[in-house]
Amino acid sequence: MTASLNLILAALILGLAVWTVIARDALAAVMGFIAYGLLLTLVWVQLNGIDVALTEAAIGGGLTGALLIGAATRLRRGKAATAAVTASTPSPFPSPLPVRLLAAILSAAVSVALAICVLILPEQGPTLAHQVAANIADTGVGNPITAVLLAFRGMDTLLEAIVLLFALIGVWSLSPDGFWGGRPGLQQQKDPNGILAYTARILPPLGIIVGSYIFWVGADHPGGKFQGATILASMWLLVMMAGLADAPRISHSWLRAGLVAGPLVFIAIGFAGVFTVGHFLGYPQGYAKALIIAIELALMPSLTLVLGLLLAGAPQRGAEP
Repeated sequence: MTASLNLILAALILGLAVWTVIARDALAAVMGFIAYGLLLTLVWVQLNGIDVALTEAAIGGGLTGALLIGAATRLRRGKAATAAVTASTPSPFPSPLPVRLLAAILSAAVSVALAICVLILPEQGPTLAHQVAANIADTGVGNPITAVLLAFRGMDTLLEAIVLLFALIGVWSLSPDGFWGGRPGLQQQKDPNGILAYTARILPPLGIIVGSYIFWVGADHPGGKFQGATILASMWLLVMMAGLADAPRISHSWLRAGLVAGPLVFIAIGFAGVFTVGHFLGYPQGYAKALIIAIELALMPSLTLVLGLLLAGAPQRGAEP
């Protein structure tokens, strides 16, 4: 029975992947991508990768899907606005058929190259899994995913947080000069008696509890800062969408301090390791779990702000209060 369900799940995933690639409508392709991410979540659950499943559901299907929906909506508006111009003006771009053929050939070549790379891998590849398993108890962290990400691959996790911050700066850079320092998105109309406002009053307290719980148990059980921050960011966005709160001005000093606080604490603890144990991001004996929790606690608010503001988009209003 389980094998049959796995085969059905695999067929659905492959079908959605093909649909996402060949769908002509951008919004339909995005819907396929979101469903694809949710099915991947089930795959990771089947593989007992609960942490990866939570991340895929929250960031892969949720956050990325929302970003793609916004992009597809803007593309649709842009196509409508330029349809009349392109109809009367010869296009400077080549015919779409050769471009599509070239894209198909390049995609096939990349797929073949990836298949070859996988097939020529040695049967027993180099691994540090045994060394990690032998020393993971020294971190004091019960969740091996958290221990690996913040003890054995701490540099990767630090760079991920910094990359998200740079991604937000890239989104802000798309704002016109006149709106720089202003508020992201458009002013939302508040309907005190609407269902969205009602939901935005009821759901966030529960979301804050769930997000905080998922963050806190991440030290010893599936969960962590990224999953918890995604839930908190979605609650913040819900309140802004309902018009109960406005997006902050990106020139606010408290906002910028909150964005960089987490990575700065991470870097500071990393440099402290140079003086205590002799290398960057090293933890003194007996203090590893406390420092890992301190890093995650500092990163949680910063990631919440980054994820929420990434979805809010570039400033579209002036810097006035």
